[in-house]
Amino acid sequence: MNFPRTESEIENLAEQMIAGFTAHAGDFPSVLPAVVTQLTGELSGFKEAITDQESTKGQLKIATVTKEDGLENLTTLMKNCLKKAEIDCTTLPENLAEIGWGTRQQPTPILAPGVPTLLRSTAEGVGDIWLAWDKPASESGGIVRNYVIERCDQKPDNTFGPWMVVGTVYNNEAHLLQQPSNLRLIYRVKASNAAGAGGPSNTLFVLLP
Repeated sequence: MNFPRTESEIENLAEQMIAGFTAHAGDFPSVLPAVVTQLTGELSGFKEAITDQESTKGQLKIATVTKEDGLENLTTLMKNCLKKAEIDCTTLPENLAEIGWGTRQQPTPILAPGVPTLLRSTAEGVGDIWLAWDKPASESGGIVRNYVIERCDQKPDNTFGPWMVVGTVYNNEAHLLQQPSNLRLIYRVKASNAAGAGGPSNTLFVLLP
């Protein structure tokens, strides 16, 4: 028989052992009455510790709730006071430093991305073109959200029409399908984010088969 592992099983076995040693002392001469008394005391102490632990858990839970409520009330009151103080210091906002506060920080404006570079054709097919370009330098503007690919087409009088958007991608490469064949085309790429589009890349002249 294996020794129990859980607290409740150990406690139950201890109670059975004490009861058995007490009722049948003659059957266990090696276990002296003093040992049974010691065993009884240890079991009693263990039960008291369990009771104390449960009581402490309850007190801790109450204390935690009280602390959280107190923090919420304190925070609400502090925010109300700060709002009033900001109104009081509208003309002299530096006075807010007297209460450990400061003026509201202005939101940092989002910058449009920089300019993509080295736009190039990596492969061409009938009505298909694969484009690639280098990302804008990190210090040249804001973070890039996506890239907008624009194209203008040669007109019958050999001039070029307006720029039109022909693709939007999230990486610095694109595969464009169903592009005009046997017609001079010009491509360019712009990086974009919430602030708008940055400047256009170099232009790429293409004549697809």
